[in-house]
Amino acid sequence: MTFKFKLLPSLALAAFATTAFADSAIKVDDAYARSTGKHAKAGAAFMMIVNSGDSDDRLIGATSDVAGRVELHTHEVDDNGVAKMIHVEEGFVIPAGATYTLERGGDHVMFMGLNQPFEQDQKIPVTLIFEQAGEVEIEVPVDLDRKGGAHSH
Repeated sequence: MTFKFKLLPSLALAAFATTAFADSAIKVDDAYARSTGKHAKAGAAFMMIVNSGDSDDRLIGATSDVAGRVELHTHEVDDNGVAKMIHVEEGFVIPAGATYTLERGGDHVMFMGLNQPFEQDQKIPVTLIFEQAGEVEIEVPVDLDRKGGAHSH
């Protein structure tokens, strides 16, 4: 066997190990999505993002074919006590070795201009975009009956 034939499998194995490690640093648990009725033009997804890596990462965006626009949002209460959603362009820091929760009344993935309303038990394909981990594809089940704050820990 020549050096070339020994080197190629080693390089392929090293590339695979790097990819597998990068992919394994970010995991998504307990995801679910909601919209507010049969004529809804917007919906949201909530989840727990686990960063098992040694360095912080940042969720910087999300995409999905189910809506015209997908953004990262949070709720902010103004001086009059009125809560409103705002687009968080810089994204959310996902600390190393920690879990970051996207939840109702807080940070979430917002779908605007839905192509069709979400239906119970439907699976929503979503690509989360991280600075370090890159694109993480998930399927988010629609749970229209779920109450807020119901993440299992």
